[in-house]
Amino acid sequence: MKKIIILCATITVLIGTFSCTKLDVPVESQYVKSNFPVNDADYNALLGTIYSNLSSQYAIPYWRMQELSTDEAILPARDGNFDDGGQYRQLHYHSWTFDHPNVTNIWQWGFGGVNTCNRILSLVNASSSPEPKKVATIAEIKAMRALYMYFMMDLYGNIPIITDFPVVNQPGTESRAKVFQFIESELLSVVQLLPTKTSANATLYYGRPTKAMVFSLLEKMYLNAQVYTGIAKNTQTVAMADSVLKNNNYSLDAKYRDIFLPNNGPQINETIFAIPYDQQIPGNQFTRFGFFYYLANAYGFNVGLSIAMSTTPEFYNRFNLPGDVRTKTWLAGPQFAPDGSGGFTTQPVYYPGGTTQIYIEPKLTLVPGKPMDLGNTIASQSEGVRSLKYYPDPTIIQATRLNGNDVPVLRLADVMMMKAEAILRGASATVVNGELQTADVLVNKIRTRAGAPAVVGIDLNSLLDERAREFSWETWRRNDLIRFGQFETEYTLPNDVLTLNKDVTRRLYPIPSQEIKLNPKLIQNPGY
Repeated sequence: MKKIIILCATITVLIGTFSCTKLDVPVESQYVKSNFPVNDADYNALLGTIYSNLSSQYAIPYWRMQELSTDEAILPARDGNFDDGGQYRQLHYHSWTFDHPNVTNIWQWGFGGVNTCNRILSLVNASSSPEPKKVATIAEIKAMRALYMYFMMDLYGNIPIITDFPVVNQPGTESRAKVFQFIESELLSVVQLLPTKTSANATLYYGRPTKAMVFSLLEKMYLNAQVYTGIAKNTQTVAMADSVLKNNNYSLDAKYRDIFLPNNGPQINETIFAIPYDQQIPGNQFTRFGFFYYLANAYGFNVGLSIAMSTTPEFYNRFNLPGDVRTKTWLAGPQFAPDGSGGFTTQPVYYPGGTTQIYIEPKLTLVPGKPMDLGNTIASQSEGVRSLKYYPDPTIIQATRLNGNDVPVLRLADVMMMKAEAILRGASATVVNGELQTADVLVNKIRTRAGAPAVVGIDLNSLLDERAREFSWETWRRNDLIRFGQFETEYTLPNDVLTLNKDVTRRLYPIPSQEIKLNPKLIQNPGY
């Protein structure tokens, strides 16, 4: 989207992402104690590095770790093209090592964000800013630090807790349960200091922490608490959901497609926390990697694209409900020209230079003897359902090949679906705004918006399928499969010569080897 908190990426105080073992590096910044910000514009510039760092890796490297390791997304080679040293294969088969590029980059990205938060906190704490502004700023920074730490806890499990800047002593690894408790306490300590979304301030706080953002993140933590700590917190999950649902300034948008269009933004009623993007902000490259490039002209742009990333037939088969508009977020079967608003006309689209209608085949048939390789004929290029969820930005340019679609991290539909799951796992249904919200009631609100048939007596397995339909391509599939005990489920492709590593230790990524070399206090996760 454009310019709301996009101040974040255009400011000049941007620093690189540093690993947690390099937290004492010199930082160039225009702000020190003697010239600390005094007005809102100065504060926004100061905080900008927190958000620019977040956007830089979330929509591709972080996304890959959460999605390519599941049935939801696959990036196969085509006669060796797009193999990139086998890194996507390793994610697909759970065969990554402690020097996998995404494993290393995202560790450094996450703790680079933590480091940035700590650096700015030290400046704010030392400033003579007016107390209300100081308190509000500290709450915002701590909420963002907690979000970074949540991402790291979810991926790596046992991580260091770092709150100082500069860091004098190397931090040691803490248990996942202790990290959970720290993040929880931080969020609870700041939630009442953060703004509540209203119709008047929706744009001002778009892409920034609010009370609902913290309640939603706590809900996500409590829903996964059995995984993170060994102790279920389903009642707490429902309580956090209700804290969001009682705010009538959040509501499901009438059109599912609108949530993900290039012009999405603060006008989307159900967005609780999103990462804003435009074509100058690195990160959102869903069209570049996931769109079918033979369709580029039909969609109004002509730039160099990849052809590789798609979903698996097994995952796509879940999109089988009559009337469900979410099925149209995939490119499969015969292709027709777009209508410009997320739908399709009846005009066929042909392969370049011919009269053969483009046909995208859902199957993925690997070349015998080659590891996760489809070959590179026109027919094999056309295999694999492509995602159209983040609708291609018609103003995409060759120079950047970036999308302008903002990427939601937390939204109301997820709050509702998490509450439904917690109820199915034993929590009691509750009344919100005069309505008794059972699991069926909550899921049917989402299905009604999608145009799908209502459910009666939904169970956990069906709810997992519903989460697949609603949240595909939104970075939650790995998290969901682990919680449901299905992360090790194998879905073999024809002519597959490799097999999935089903060791449950793969539910955590390893601490990068170079980090342990730099900091011997870090303890490697089991299995590595």
